Amino acid sequence: MTASTAFAAIPPSDSADRHPPGLFHLFFVEMWERFSFYGMRALLVLYMIKGFLKYGDDQAYAVYGAYGALVYATPFIGGMLADRVLGNRLAVIWGGLLMAAGHLMMTVETEAGFFTALSLLVVGNGFFKPNISAMVGALYKGSHAARDAGFTIFYMGINLGAALAPVLCGYLGEEKGWHYGFGLATVGMLVGVATFVAPRGLARILILLTAAATAIGTVVVTKDDSIQLLITVPFLAALVLAAIVSAVQLGRGGLDPSVGQVPAGSRRWARTASYVGTLLAVPVVVLLLKRDTIAGVVLSILGGAALIYILVEAIRSTKVERQRLFVVVILMFFSLLFWAFFEQAGSSVNLFTDRNVDRVVDDTPVVPGQSYDDVVVTQEFVGETIDGKTWHLQDVEAAQKVHEADPSEGVVSFTATADNATLAVGGSEIRTSVFQAVNPAFILLFGLVFSWLWTFLSRRHMEPNTPVKFALGLMQLGLGFGVFWYGATNADAHGIVALQWIMLGYLLQTTGELCLSPVGLSMVTRLSPTRLVSTIMGAWFLATAFSHFLAAFIAKLSGIKEEAGADGAVTPLPIETVGIYGELFKGIALIAMAAGVVALLISPLLKKWMHEGRDHNGLWVEESVNTTGS
Repeated sequence: MTASTAFAAIPPSDSADRHPPGLFHLFFVEMWERFSFYGMRALLVLYMIKGFLKYGDDQAYAVYGAYGALVYATPFIGGMLADRVLGNRLAVIWGGLLMAAGHLMMTVETEAGFFTALSLLVVGNGFFKPNISAMVGALYKGSHAARDAGFTIFYMGINLGAALAPVLCGYLGEEKGWHYGFGLATVGMLVGVATFVAPRGLARILILLTAAATAIGTVVVTKDDSIQLLITVPFLAALVLAAIVSAVQLGRGGLDPSVGQVPAGSRRWARTASYVGTLLAVPVVVLLLKRDTIAGVVLSILGGAALIYILVEAIRSTKVERQRLFVVVILMFFSLLFWAFFEQAGSSVNLFTDRNVDRVVDDTPVVPGQSYDDVVVTQEFVGETIDGKTWHLQDVEAAQKVHEADPSEGVVSFTATADNATLAVGGSEIRTSVFQAVNPAFILLFGLVFSWLWTFLSRRHMEPNTPVKFALGLMQLGLGFGVFWYGATNADAHGIVALQWIMLGYLLQTTGELCLSPVGLSMVTRLSPTRLVSTIMGAWFLATAFSHFLAAFIAKLSGIKEEAGADGAVTPLPIETVGIYGELFKGIALIAMAAGVVALLISPLLKKWMHEGRDHNGLWVEESVNTTGS
């Protein structure tokens, strides 16, 4: 059964209640790909600064920004190649294999290996990212609210992987060794590719087995680490539940075989040339990663070319198509701004959490005058002066590594003084990388709520339109950074910020993201002419690439210069860094709020240009969704 006849066979009443089974197949493929991607991302900045490279803040931010920018720039090229040569399916498989090779290369501790790994991830993501999203859009017809709800469900798959990755890959990377964390990311990517290519029956088995193996293996490995186990169990429960639901849904049918096939007229030599060209591009990307200024120039050229291409296509299109493309371009700008601020999570917010947020729970404040023997050193010691020695972050981490190797070593005995009034001992320290899971964890908690909310409001003709949702997203993002700023201004005497402020800030950023990101993906597939869906999706990610490059520039405003210490360079004390981070977060909060107001003011015009309920020729259409699969 072809897609068109399948659509025609489904009564409209069915489409409001059921999603196509292919959605749940793609859900798990994307979940494992994001697991690998975010597992590496959670470790990347920490690895560059604390690993064998020993980069300073600015250098790490520059590489992270160039990597993030190129990761989201290449989907424009990958989308065009899929539209004209490869088709979505081959592009996803090729991209997944390249990314798996990149994650594996991260285990090689040489500078050449490091940059080659990042390059493979960049080019692989270019093929994978836009095309799997385009395939989700192809499962739906028309502009039914089910599309938004379906993309929100798909978005939950993204964030299930993103939540598991920092907890599992971060645990292995920070606790056992960097290469173990990157190795686990490799396994995740290979599982995603295997699930994608497997027939429906085998895919159901893979989904259930890999979820069960992940849950059981994690419990076995972390059974002696109570705080790690406590954090991980809810994510594992969500993984197992999602696997069961997906396996049941795939019992109704699979991914429509007509979706994502090689375009008509594509030649084998062109596909071979695409693969060879990709491999030849790897050393070029290595150069761009090492020279972020060159990457900025290339990104500008690509961005200008993409914008001109879209505008030319808009001029050649019908009035409805033209105005819809204008809406896409305008909302791309707001999306760019949103992600430039949001992506501070992997850079400035990540280091703020490492250096200035109280990550120790269940600890006990010391009593001045009382003696303490064989105390395990935690982050609480940073900034404290004990027996004439002021503890820096590097001192704490060194003591922790000694203690891990030999529990009788790396401990401290002292008598507390009045200067230690803010010090607490005992408790459990949460690793910095774990906080990269907070945002996706909130998405898992609230994703279905938002999906239900949009459907509920749509049925009552009360759903905010897409531009208004963008405005709400920007405003909530601004409030989240406002909370970070408030926490920084209310730090303790040593510059340490209470844990609840980072959690509340992430919560507000997450609700803003749920208003903007999945709705943005749905909007691109809904408003773009069918012949340009993958290309426009790639352009959408190209705008995200600009946001990463801008994010690196913004993060550098909080770059901390290391100080000379007796044992080498040391990170300044928290009291010296908290104000720098606070001022950055305040500026972001104000700009994001202002952008949200502008988006709200122009939303009536954008709504008019969207021509909801009409086809690309302006005719009214009956909306439906393919719920049967094949």
